[in-house]
Amino acid sequence: MDIRQAFLDFFASKGHKIYESAPLVPEDATLLFTNAGMVPFKSVFTGEVPAPNPPRAASCQTCIRAGGKHNDLENVGHTARHHTFFEMLGNFSFGDYFKEDAIAYAWEFVTEVLELPVEKLWVTVHESDDEAEAIWAKYIARERILRMGDKDNFWQMGDTGPCGPCSEIFFDQGEEHFHGPEDYMGGDGDRFLEIWNLVFMQYERDKEGNLTPLPKPSIDTGMGLERVVAVKEGKLSNYDTELFMPIIREVEKMVGKPYVYADGASYRVIADHLRSTTFLLAQGVNFSNEGRGYVLRRILRRAVRHGYMLGLREPFMFKLVDTLVKIMGDHYTYLKDKQETVKQLMQLEEERFFATIAAGIELFEKELEKTKKLFSGAVAFKLYDTYGFPLDLTQDMLKDKGLEVDIAEFERLMQEQRERAKAAWKGSGDAKVEGDFKALIEAFGKNTFVGYDNLTAESKVLAVLNDGFARVKCLEPGQKGWVMLDITPFYAESGGQTGDAGALRTMEEGEMVAEVLDTKKFFDLNLSEIKAARKICENDLVEAAVDTTRHEIAKHHSATHLLHSALREILGEHVSQAGSLVEADRLRFDFSHPKALSAEEIAAVEQWVNDKIERGIAGETEEMSIEDAKAKGAMALFGEKYGDKVRVVSFGESSIELCGGTHVHNTAEIGMFLITKESGVSAGIRRIEAVCGHAAYELVKRMRGTLTTIERELKAKDPMQGIEKLKSQVKQLKQELVEAQKSKKSEIKTETIGDVTVVVDEVEGGDIKAMIDDLKNAHDRVAVMLFQKKGDKVLIAAGQKNTAVKAGAWVKQIAPVLGGGGGGRDDFAQAGGKDPSKIGEAKEKALAYLQENL
Repeated sequence: MDIRQAFLDFFASKGHKIYESAPLVPEDATLLFTNAGMVPFKSVFTGEVPAPNPPRAASCQTCIRAGGKHNDLENVGHTARHHTFFEMLGNFSFGDYFKEDAIAYAWEFVTEVLELPVEKLWVTVHESDDEAEAIWAKYIARERILRMGDKDNFWQMGDTGPCGPCSEIFFDQGEEHFHGPEDYMGGDGDRFLEIWNLVFMQYERDKEGNLTPLPKPSIDTGMGLERVVAVKEGKLSNYDTELFMPIIREVEKMVGKPYVYADGASYRVIADHLRSTTFLLAQGVNFSNEGRGYVLRRILRRAVRHGYMLGLREPFMFKLVDTLVKIMGDHYTYLKDKQETVKQLMQLEEERFFATIAAGIELFEKELEKTKKLFSGAVAFKLYDTYGFPLDLTQDMLKDKGLEVDIAEFERLMQEQRERAKAAWKGSGDAKVEGDFKALIEAFGKNTFVGYDNLTAESKVLAVLNDGFARVKCLEPGQKGWVMLDITPFYAESGGQTGDAGALRTMEEGEMVAEVLDTKKFFDLNLSEIKAARKICENDLVEAAVDTTRHEIAKHHSATHLLHSALREILGEHVSQAGSLVEADRLRFDFSHPKALSAEEIAAVEQWVNDKIERGIAGETEEMSIEDAKAKGAMALFGEKYGDKVRVVSFGESSIELCGGTHVHNTAEIGMFLITKESGVSAGIRRIEAVCGHAAYELVKRMRGTLTTIERELKAKDPMQGIEKLKSQVKQLKQELVEAQKSKKSEIKTETIGDVTVVVDEVEGGDIKAMIDDLKNAHDRVAVMLFQKKGDKVLIAAGQKNTAVKAGAWVKQIAPVLGGGGGGRDDFAQAGGKDPSKIGEAKEKALAYLQENL
């Protein structure tokens, strides 16, 4: 039985709109990952935006709990239910149906679709929720309904905001399997397994803790797919189901040892962490040393360490990706699309860690021998900083020993490093903007964008907001704020393309009303940031005009599409977009690729794009269903929101992509395309920066100016001939310098003290260390100290061979004469001085030192 599809089909039959799983990186920048099924609908529940139509939804949401407040990483592998990655089945009502229907739907699905035996089911309700208990009593005996307190059966989104009682459905896994003192309904044992939680969102909690009934109560439910699959398959652990066992069987083959549940924590960790790493990589998160990328790195390295414990000594996780794709790729089709890219990125990261894991474990074991109570925080930090062991991995290694890390010491060292590197976590989402956008949507709906075909429009100012996003009647001259136009030609920043700038003018005289600085989207509202030149108010009629830089932006956007196609054509189908920036004077394109591009590859990519430009391929824009777009071969970006109809931008067969941005009508409009830089962004992610159109012309003009200057300075029409001539001259001068230095060496005065050759002298130029080495090679027993002026300072160097004098001690005695200090080895030492006028005195003291010590 496909439980995931059965759930979605069931709620579709009840009038719910089925939503695809939202990205694991949420729009809500306050969250590290999407950690619950309701996260994509949070702005609806909080009232920031109106409810969708229809006001009921259902989804199977991929979730990760491996960082921040919701972090199950430490328990994975040691329990039957904890996962870093899981799927949450949920149905939602936004002010539509409430307890009666929510309970009826849940009971029907559990008993009639899943066909779970009624005698195995139990229900909990909040101790104050008489209504919920009365409804449940229609379906299940009252003795199987338990009332629980706030800890178990009251849900809230935060300290304030929407909240309410909840009701949970439990499945009795059988007393024959569980005999502990907590294995009773309501106890903390594992016999009674929670499979579904129905949240009745009916109150608003204020800062004082007061509860006010919501005018439109809502429903938010969550049912863990992994738990339900285990129940249906009659398994007592999620890991024993067909969601995990194919992966565990592959690990068995690699290790050569059978999986036994009691001793199989490492197998379970690998199976769980494979899911997290694969989904995150497939959705565009990449390994890094901060934020989500660091959590991803922690998860993979934790899995690798467990493989190491099982005896694996080379990368293995990437080999398991194919098995996971077989299990989940039919539903999450992007896993198949990104399969090879994920494997490459994972293998590279594994290779990095395997290169240091043995040395790290050796250091760990040495410190462990000395540890009695607390494991050294300094060693834990070194394991993290030098060997790539995340702290939780070290803690995990200590867990079986009953030991803990000196966290205070570790955190102190981490803080010092953060301050040195000025490294703080940066979320990938924009900062949350407070504003009454719901009121704007309810009052006006979404405004109309006409900028694909028109760069000007006669518009009405529907709303004016100040720079804090509070709605106001007017902005005075010089003030900054935002306007919502009923019809707007300004493109809002999206898909990497920068937002439009321009102007608002009076309808009759064409006088400047406001400068448009930028345009952005807020809950699909197109708002333009302005600086008022004169008073501007709600209901004003204006002419909105886009800046002429729009055409240059369009050139760079179309060039980005061609660049994407060129990279896939030349480097391979594994290339996928990992980010982009499109501006009027440049473009930046990040893409998945395991290594730096060679000069030949960069030249080939540049030539491929310019060839398509020269061919003058007509651009075409069509609207169609997402299925038709994919059938046409259009490339879609994971995480982008696509409606029932999508916009497909094509340039013949050269480039076909889903895109909401602005583009040229013909590739010939792009002009010359020049790659200015290729670099690495993170592990497995490369970046190309390029220019085209007017920016390319300006670059060529600057390059031509530079070339003209070079020709003039070299006094040569052919710069290369001039450079070769200079190289020849430099070579000749170097030879002359060597000869001059040899001559000076021969002029160095030597004398003897006993049977030791002594040199104490000042030299004008040359490498004094080399001079000392030559003298040591030329004599059996020698002591040398040379002085050399360097501007207003003095360089001192000393050396000796087969004498009683130690060069380091000698230099320490002489350097203070010159106002300096230094030292070194017995055979060679050097120092610096600040007073060249004392060189004569220093020479005398150096000779006196030798006479006393030889």
